[in-house]
Amino acid sequence: MFPPHPPAPLQLLLHTIPPSQVLIFPPFLSSPHPLNLPLFSPSPRPLSSLSSAQSHTDRGGGRTGALAPPPFADEVQKIDVNPPKGTRDFPPEDMRLRSWLFHNFREVSRLFGFEEIDFPVLESEALFIRKAGEEIRDQLYCFEDRGNRRVALRPELTPSLARLVIQKGKSAPLPLKWFAIGQCWRYERMTRGRRREHYQWNMDIIGVPEVTAEAELLSSIITFFKRIGVTASDVGFKVSSRKVLQEVLRSYSVPEDSFGRVCVIIDKIGKIPVEDIKKDLKLAGMSEVAVEDLLQVLSIKSLEKLEEILGDSGEAISDLRQLFSLAEKFGYSEWIQFDASVVRGLAYYTGIVFEGFDREGKLRAICGGGRYDKLLSTFGGDDLPACGFGFGDAVIVELLKEKGLLPKLDHQVENIVCALDGDLQGAAAAVATILREKNQSVDLVLESKPLKWVFKRAARINAQRLILVGLDEWQRGMVSVKILSSGEQNEVKLVELE
Repeated sequence: MFPPHPPAPLQLLLHTIPPSQVLIFPPFLSSPHPLNLPLFSPSPRPLSSLSSAQSHTDRGGGRTGALAPPPFADEVQKIDVNPPKGTRDFPPEDMRLRSWLFHNFREVSRLFGFEEIDFPVLESEALFIRKAGEEIRDQLYCFEDRGNRRVALRPELTPSLARLVIQKGKSAPLPLKWFAIGQCWRYERMTRGRRREHYQWNMDIIGVPEVTAEAELLSSIITFFKRIGVTASDVGFKVSSRKVLQEVLRSYSVPEDSFGRVCVIIDKIGKIPVEDIKKDLKLAGMSEVAVEDLLQVLSIKSLEKLEEILGDSGEAISDLRQLFSLAEKFGYSEWIQFDASVVRGLAYYTGIVFEGFDREGKLRAICGGGRYDKLLSTFGGDDLPACGFGFGDAVIVELLKEKGLLPKLDHQVENIVCALDGDLQGAAAAVATILREKNQSVDLVLESKPLKWVFKRAARINAQRLILVGLDEWQRGMVSVKILSSGEQNEVKLVELE
């Protein structure tokens, strides 16, 4: 039942319609209850009056504001159809590649017994600001939210992991073997394989102090490479230890609080001129002699040579010897090599560090990681032995392109279902439902289309079968099924369709 009089906003709307226009009522107003209203006002009120009246009636919290006319613009402004600089769209063909890549990340993690986790993309800014000098401080997408809190889009996943480990406390039995695939944001200079937003695969082991944890992580990355067709002749791993650098700096009485800053500078070796490296190291508090000796140590590419300088009794040498021994047992010694210059740019690493690289030298680091036993205490938690790695999605795609290893990932659907008559569209929908309930993918043709169009569509989506719903067959409880690869066509009872 409808009221004998329309509500006030409708009255206002009726009063504004010019006499020259025909007023067509929707069906619900064509009722036996007369409106008892003149269709048109003798003196139509201007739109400004309507807006004023609406403002008055809006005080009741109704939706009368929807009656306001849209603003008129002299010229429609076209938007930039490109995504923000450094970010990406994922149309279907790119999304298929991303899904394939993530599937391999997850499968390798599963093979190694890891559990998947995730964190908010938006975190407290303080989580990522640890020590002065880290590049990451200047690369944050950060702002103040409406609650006056400083927040940031996560530039990496490890600090979020540390926060979650502290939050879980002793309720999470050690060791933790967790992995995550998350979107990260860094405002940085873009190069090939480096974007301002990217997805990152992390695997972390919490609670294992032995080098076996690093060996296991390297094994997982190499397993991933093998799965996607990348070999040891394509990719290698440079391995070192932060303890090497600590021993050298300690011998020259370099202050402990300069360690993180020195690591950031050394991580730029090969990326900026050597003279700039020397200048920055001196500004960090190192003497000219210390700088020269440090650079000499960092140029070492063999453990034997390193032993000659540092001796064979230190933790750095012991850890590295054990790692290379384990690599032989795992079967990937051809993938790794010692390189003292590898320190990684993040301040929280404490022991062994490693970096995956393209042997042709055309791309930036593919992945990297290491041990970070002291990270939890920087957030107020109790330290636990920990190590992990981060593996970005952008560089590996560039590598696969370079090597001609990108998989062919066409859209594929098992069935395409088409009604041969518009009146049979509901029947075609019933057929699609039957197949979908049997876990088969179906592309249902939603419009009346000629068979030529249907066959083109089937070819484009790589359909395996074409199922035609015709009037005669449907009346007999059957459909026509065509195997598109062979051209074989048969009538199949609906109850036997599978």
